[in-house]
Amino acid sequence: MRVLYLHGFASSPSSRKAQVFAERLREAGVRCDIPALDGGDFSALTISGQLAVIDQAAAGEPVTLIGSSMGGYLAALYAASHPSVERVVLLAPAFGFARRWPQRLGEAAVARWRAEGSMEVFHYAAGERRRVGIALLDDGVQYPDFPDVRQPALLFHGKLDDVVPYTFSEEFQALHPEAQLHLFESGHELTDVLDEMWRLTATFLGLQQNG
Repeated sequence: MRVLYLHGFASSPSSRKAQVFAERLREAGVRCDIPALDGGDFSALTISGQLAVIDQAAAGEPVTLIGSSMGGYLAALYAASHPSVERVVLLAPAFGFARRWPQRLGEAAVARWRAEGSMEVFHYAAGERRRVGIALLDDGVQYPDFPDVRQPALLFHGKLDDVVPYTFSEEFQALHPEAQLHLFESGHELTDVLDEMWRLTATFLGLQQNG
């Protein structure tokens, strides 16, 4: 088995969740790679560009995808068009990406983003504010809110998530009844339920667990 871990927006391969999952997967004898989804240029970030990074990392091989937030949405998008993906694990997946951003930012902020061509956001991995182009939103509208994932899917979502409401994962499960959805009394980061998520993920992937 080979796993690609897909980090979230304004994050990086060094994120806590990425490193915890990678370490535990490697302890279980599983190869885990964590591509930098921005391709080295956060300002030019798009959904299409990130999917191209995933495609290059997968290299046509059978893979399992684990994705957090935007990475979860990307995992679902990629799986929906690539049968070589064997299964997906989605952590607070950012379904409805292009629809939610204008709702979250407001019309005035989106208009300013478009007029300036880019806007500042906090980049969690860098610990500073960085600019991201409007192409992120314009490119994103071509993709469905809920990708048609046919592979086995395991989803985790926090009921207290104020970034991506957990109802989006419930809606995905309604469209894909075979998907497993676990809800936690947690927020968007889900870092306080890492042990439980790992236990359920290891079972889903058929891995031996230590301890």
